[in-house]
Amino acid sequence: MNIENIEAFVYVIHYGSFNKAAEVLYLSQPSVTARIQSLERELDCRLFDRVGKQTSLTDDGKKFLPFAQQLLQTFQKSKIQLKQKRTLPNELRVGCTVSVSNYIIPTIIPKLKHKYPDVNYKLSTAASEDIINRVLNRELDLGFVRNISHPNLLSAKAYDDPIRLYVYAGHPFTQKAEVSLEEIGEYSLVFFECGSLDWMRIHRLFASMKQPPSIEFQTDNLETAKKLVLQGAGIAFLPSLCVEQEVRDGKLFPIDFPQTAGISLQTNMIALNGENAIFFNSALDLCKGIAQSIREHI
Repeated sequence: MNIENIEAFVYVIHYGSFNKAAEVLYLSQPSVTARIQSLERELDCRLFDRVGKQTSLTDDGKKFLPFAQQLLQTFQKSKIQLKQKRTLPNELRVGCTVSVSNYIIPTIIPKLKHKYPDVNYKLSTAASEDIINRVLNRELDLGFVRNISHPNLLSAKAYDDPIRLYVYAGHPFTQKAEVSLEEIGEYSLVFFECGSLDWMRIHRLFASMKQPPSIEFQTDNLETAKKLVLQGAGIAFLPSLCVEQEVRDGKLFPIDFPQTAGISLQTNMIALNGENAIFFNSALDLCKGIAQSIREHI
C-alpha cells in the first residue's frame, strides 16, 4: 500500500477539500484525485461520495480513517527517529561537579540512555571553571556547573538545591519548631565549603555574633560533611539533595532557620551555542523532575 495515497486521503479529510489538500501537499488537484482513486482500488471500496463539488466520506471511508491516521503517524514518527539516529553522535561527553556526579548524574544518565540507546556516555568530574573551559574547547558536549553566563555558551538553570540546617537523630533541635542564630552557636558545626556566593552568605550570618559557632570540621566534600553529621560530630548546613535519602530514613532532620530561607545552590547546564540541543533539552527536562522531587521532600 502506497503511503502517499494514505497521506492524500488523510489530508483531504483534515483540510476539507481536494483543492486545499493539493495546496498543502504541493500537488495538483488531479494528482490528489488520482492518489485517492488508486487507494480505493487497493482497498476495493469507495472512500468518498462525490455529488457535484461536494465530497463526503462513505461508511467504508469512516471505518478506514482511524487506521489511515495511525499508519501515517507511525510512518512520520519512524522518519523522525531515523533522521535523529543519523544526526546523533556515538558518544556524549558530560562534565559535572562532584555534587552533580554523586546525586544527579546517576538519575539522569540511565534515562538518557533509555531514550538514546545507541549513544555511549563518557562522564568527567571537575570544578565548574574547568568544565566551562572544556566545553568551550569542545572537549565536553554538556556541562553541569554553578550559575554562570558566557556569550558563547547556551546556559539554563537545571535546578535549585535549597540549603538547610541538618542535625542528627536525637539532637535537641529535633524537638524545636525553629531555632535562633544564638542557639546554633552553642553546638559544634561541620562546615561544607565550596567557595560559592551561597556559602559566603552563610558565613556572613555568623560574622556579627559575639560568640560565633565553633567550626570544628571544615571540608570541601559533601559526603564527608554529611557522614560527620550522621556520626554526631556536629550539625551542618547542607544542600537538600545530598541528604534526601537520609531524611527519608529518619537519620537526618532538617531544622527551620529563617535566616537561610531562600539560600540555595543553583546548578546550570551548559553547551556550546547551537550544538547538542537534543541532549541539552532532554537533560533539562529530566532535571525539572529532580527539582520537583526536591521540593516535595524538603
